[in-house]
Amino acid sequence: MKVGTDAVLLGAWTNVSGANRILDVGTGSGIIALMLAQRTGEKVSIDALEIESEDFSQASENVLSSPWAKRISVYMERVQTFDSDTKYDLIVSNPPYFTKSLKPPAQNRTHARHAVQLSPQELVNHSIRLLNPTGTLAVILPFHEGNYFKSIALEKGLHLNRAMALYSKKEKPQERWLFEFGITPKPTEKEKLILHDEIGVKSKAYLQLTSDFYL
Repeated sequence: MKVGTDAVLLGAWTNVSGANRILDVGTGSGIIALMLAQRTGEKVSIDALEIESEDFSQASENVLSSPWAKRISVYMERVQTFDSDTKYDLIVSNPPYFTKSLKPPAQNRTHARHAVQLSPQELVNHSIRLLNPTGTLAVILPFHEGNYFKSIALEKGLHLNRAMALYSKKEKPQERWLFEFGITPKPTEKEKLILHDEIGVKSKAYLQLTSDFYL
């Protein structure tokens, strides 16, 4: 699993205020869990789920090599069967999203990029099951898939707390949504981020958002 812009954005953008227990669904290399560990205090614990054995091994290795190994637990388990004695304050996921496109030949790529192992409905349902009453769910999705996901989340009773529209360039159509849903309703905070400036260089806004994570 390469370090992708989507994961970096979600790890930097997600609101961790007041979160003591965090769940990362589909952790891949573990990057989002590691970023959230970097952004939170010593009392915050993070569970990370991954179903692909190679990615699970990589995430476990990355966590053990990090300064936050005591606070992150990696499990090779599906969120559909995962359970916890204590509810989570925050669930974060960079989920599979190509629900109708042609599937790539490699099986692990299929699971990572397609809603084969985890549908939008399942992610919403199990997030509601695992969140505490004041908990939040943060996701990043392509524009159309994000609209679909939002409709499911709202239909299931979640509330849209924050929404960031992501554009690769100012003149391009919107490419991504970053959403934060909550069990408890709040006024929706709306933001916009342009990834590259006119000459193709990472924008000041993006660099400011992610400055704690790039050398």
